[in-house]
Amino acid sequence: MENRPFHIQMEQSLIPYLYCTGFFTRSKMAGMHLLGIITAVALLLSVLCAQLVDRFLIERVAVLGSFAGFQLSHNPGIAFGLRLPPVIQELLIGIALIIVAIIAVRSAQKDHSGRWRSSATTLVAFGLILGGGIANIVDRIPDGLVTDFIQIGTFPTFNVADSCITVGAILLLLESFHGRGRKV
Repeated sequence: MENRPFHIQMEQSLIPYLYCTGFFTRSKMAGMHLLGIITAVALLLSVLCAQLVDRFLIERVAVLGSFAGFQLSHNPGIAFGLRLPPVIQELLIGIALIIVAIIAVRSAQKDHSGRWRSSATTLVAFGLILGGGIANIVDRIPDGLVTDFIQIGTFPTFNVADSCITVGAILLLLESFHGRGRKV
C-alpha cells in the first residue's frame, strides 16, 4: 500500500459505503427531496383538515365574531366557487396540475453545469401548490365536492389546500420579483 495521507485513505474506504447508503444520491437529489417533503406535508395537512371538518364541524364556530370563523360548506366548483361543465372542469384541473408538476420537477434538478435551477423558496412554493392541488382532487373524489370551512369576511369560504395553493403562488410571484435567490 502506498503512503497516502490519512484523509485520502479514509475517503477512499468510505466512498463505496456512502454510495451503498445513498448519501451521494440524496445530495444530488436535495431539490427533489425538498419538493417531495413540502408536497407531502401540504397534502396530508389539507386532507386531514378536510376529513376532520367533514366529521366534526356541525355548526359555525366563530373565531372573530361574525367576521371570521369555521363554517362547513361543500364546493362543486373550482377557485372561488367558479363552476365549469363537469368534464371540462376535471380536465382543466388535471392538465394544470400536470403542467405544474412538470415545471416543479424540472426546477428541482440541476442544470448541465451542475447548478441548481431553482431556489429553495421556489421549490417550497411548487410543493405547496402541488400538495394543495392534489389534496383538493383527493377531497373531490368521493362526491365531486371540495370541503371548504375557513370563512373570513365576505370572501368565499376556502380550505387549507386553497391556502397552500395561494401561499405557493404568492411565493412564486415574490421570487420572480426578487430574482433567483440562494440555490438548494
